[in-house]
Amino acid sequence: MSARPRPSVIESFNYAIEGVIHVLRTQRNMRIHFAVAAAVIAAAAAVQVSKLELIALLLAIAFVLIAEMINTAIEGAIDVATTSFDPMAKLAKDIAAGAVLIATVNAIAIGYLVFSGEVANRSARVLDRLRNAPAKLTIIALVVVIIVVIATKAVSGRGTPLRGGLPSGHAAVAFAGWMASTYVLSNSEHRFLISTLTFIMALLVAQTRVETGVHSASEVVSGGVLGALMTLALFQAFQ
Repeated sequence: MSARPRPSVIESFNYAIEGVIHVLRTQRNMRIHFAVAAAVIAAAAAVQVSKLELIALLLAIAFVLIAEMINTAIEGAIDVATTSFDPMAKLAKDIAAGAVLIATVNAIAIGYLVFSGEVANRSARVLDRLRNAPAKLTIIALVVVIIVVIATKAVSGRGTPLRGGLPSGHAAVAFAGWMASTYVLSNSEHRFLISTLTFIMALLVAQTRVETGVHSASEVVSGGVLGALMTLALFQAFQ
């Protein structure tokens, strides 16, 4: 039996590209990572980051993508090797997923360090317009958002006040809270950090609603936009 010929350099590149394409086609997380990577690179070009900052961003992006591909390869190999539940196979998958998590957290930290100063400076002009916002206005904004959400669901006849339908009440309240905290803390030196953290928490709330199948992506987006805009309008109107 003759030995299999070694692939040429071009064939090796083709195999590698096919592997990347396969992961993109089959893994939702990889598609999310690619979309975020493209957005980060575009933002880096827009704010004109330094060469060292760009290198840090590119390394972080590559680290995440490589970790995700290795995780996918490990999962595929384990699935082929065993068809029954094996605690060690589960542990191996968990470890690989943990590597992706570490890479992602590292990338988020680098992105924050690179962009926080620039974004904070640009957002300061907007935040400085509304100083010393009363805390009671936050409660008013949240109540108004909830009323609008319930009224919208009543008119559309879809879902209940707390589950399903257009728009997502949880997303509306979460993003209303993000907008309110951003303006209430407009005098704080840590306002950008707190605003970022509350925005991430609002995104996580929205994601859970989609992940659990309670809402579609459009319902969550409409709820988030409604909550943020209603709160913004109230602060601008009564500040």
